[in-house]
Amino acid sequence: MTKLIVLAFAASALAAPAFAGDPAAGEAAFKKCKACHSVISPDGTEIQKGGRTGPNLYGVIGRGVASDPDFSYGASLAALGATGAVWDEASIAAYVADPTAYLKSALGDDAAKSKMSFKLAAGGEDVAAYLASVAQ
Repeated sequence: MTKLIVLAFAASALAAPAFAGDPAAGEAAFKKCKACHSVISPDGTEIQKGGRTGPNLYGVIGRGVASDPDFSYGASLAALGATGAVWDEASIAAYVADPTAYLKSALGDDAAKSKMSFKLAAGGEDVAAYLASVAQ
């Protein structure tokens, strides 16, 4: 019986997603992002009122990289988008930690750079989880 319980626990742990941020913590951490980004639903509801320096982040999880038609992206991010890359929680967390390093790695190009100069030293996985939660 003990083996069965251990096996069931192990199976459930393996079935759980490897990436798990805290949406509530991410909502609080998003305050750092609001200087440049907003979260506005397609019907115009302002979930997070913010700046317009960066693109609207509503629905960013699952959306193609550099695909917001209302935003002018930098050359490196546009190049990544042209590859068909899609944002997921892990890629958002890695990007916000160091945007230029992320682009250099993703593109395999040491000359790649990001227009986003801000680096979120901690909490990127939480912000990604928050962004995933607001567009459900």
